[in-house]
Amino acid sequence: MNAVSQKFLLIYSVSLSTIFGVVLLTGAATPKETKFDEITVRRINVVEPDGTLRMVISDHAQLPGVIVHGNERERSSDRSQAGMLFYNDEGSENGGLIFGGHRNAKGEVVDSGGSLSFDKYEANQIVQLAGVDDNEDRFAGLIVTDSPAAGASHRRVWVGRDESGSAAVTLMDASGKKRIAIEVALDGTPSISFLDANGRVINQITPPKLN
Repeated sequence: MNAVSQKFLLIYSVSLSTIFGVVLLTGAATPKETKFDEITVRRINVVEPDGTLRMVISDHAQLPGVIVHGNERERSSDRSQAGMLFYNDEGSENGGLIFGGHRNAKGEVVDSGGSLSFDKYEANQIVQLAGVDDNEDRFAGLIVTDSPAAGASHRRVWVGRDESGSAAVTLMDASGKKRIAIEVALDGTPSISFLDANGRVINQITPPKLN
């Protein structure tokens, strides 16, 4: 093989290697997108590029316990639903959407309903949209709660239908005690009640009775 041929082969090899390297690197850097018409899974974990967990979509069996800074605590018995859990930038749970419902061995409807909630940073939930209708509870509404990082949480606002069937807007003080209640009872009777710190009605506004 003469010098010209050797030079040609050298240039060809270098060029081919360069092109292959560029294609390989470009392909590796391009995000891959996969499309599905249908997918069946039991759990999906959504993570950041560094692996920080941001969301879990799961069936009941694999719904995780409370996760704080990426560390999962033992799962409690009250997590009996499937759903979607949200996590903040530090990998700590800060809300979720859960739902469920079934009949027990006695034929009673239990754990029927759903809840969408968002938590305060490193504390309990501060807002919740919930609806439950089973053998123990019957209510649906919006709940706003004071949730300090340390100490007990107290409900401050309730807007919804309570277990008596009344539609109500209830405002509580910082201790969680009802102070103002605007209600329409199941029979259609409206009222506005003012309560003291002991829960005693000190004034009530009702429509005048018709003769």
